[in-house]
Amino acid sequence: MTVLTNRSKNNRELIQDDETKELLSRSLQYLKSGYPVHFIGPSGAGKTSLALALAKKRKRPVMLMHGNHELNNKDLIGDFTGYTSKKVVDQYVRSVYKKDESVTETWRDGRLLEAVKNGYTLVYDEFTRSKPTTNNLFLSILEEGVLPLYGSKLTEPFIRVHPAFSIIFTSNPAEYAGVYQTQDALLDRLITIHVDYKDSEREMLIVSEKANLVLSEARAITNLISEMRDHCNGGGPSLRASLMIARLAIESDIPIDGKDSEFQRLCLDIIAHSVSQCIDDENPIRKAEELIIDACENMKVYEE
Repeated sequence: MTVLTNRSKNNRELIQDDETKELLSRSLQYLKSGYPVHFIGPSGAGKTSLALALAKKRKRPVMLMHGNHELNNKDLIGDFTGYTSKKVVDQYVRSVYKKDESVTETWRDGRLLEAVKNGYTLVYDEFTRSKPTTNNLFLSILEEGVLPLYGSKLTEPFIRVHPAFSIIFTSNPAEYAGVYQTQDALLDRLITIHVDYKDSEREMLIVSEKANLVLSEARAITNLISEMRDHCNGGGPSLRASLMIARLAIESDIPIDGKDSEFQRLCLDIIAHSVSQCIDDENPIRKAEELIIDACENMKVYEE
């Protein structure tokens, strides 16, 4: 369980250009009107950072929950985790010995129940990695405003949703590995917004600020990654790859120079696999490496 307060710092701080600010403003209005927001897009496009930035704007405690195929009702609602024993011995009258012993089960709230009860903002990251049967709980939350306490042995059949509770979903496209098909009834209740990779100019600004690079070096790296995406018809390495190259080059004192052998090796290690995934060749890794080396050799760092 991850609960983030508004004062918490995390390394997913979002760099906000005008387009991002406008998207956050629209999304915040949807949440205020009671509608959950769903950011969908390719891996590395910044969906989680966007969701956390949006959650922070609500000025409520934030709970981050990651979807996975093993997530179940006990994780979401809670479970009895053990027993508490209480023994009272009464010898107020010396000749009389009294002992009263009781055993009770100990209950622990699940992540969803805790968020619902306390009015948190729940960021459900990559929710389509959870089984649709698990996500059925959200239908009752979004439609009836209640969380059913299925199989919990609690006396109440459900708990009403706190009026300040809100949900932000993120997911990868359906063709990604490990992703389940989401039920239409749930998607119908979400405002789904597509988030794609930023254009090369905005990616350059992000890499420059996050990795503390001069603009010319950041541009050289993001142009290299953009060229690899062109070979992958828009897929391939993400913004994360640009940041990894930039940060590791700085930490390892590797010059951002496409003709430098260490820089070439760094690029090969970071992006060769993802590039090879979209190449139709007898030896896709070798072909990917050839493309990367060629792009490095032709990489230019212009003075800004």
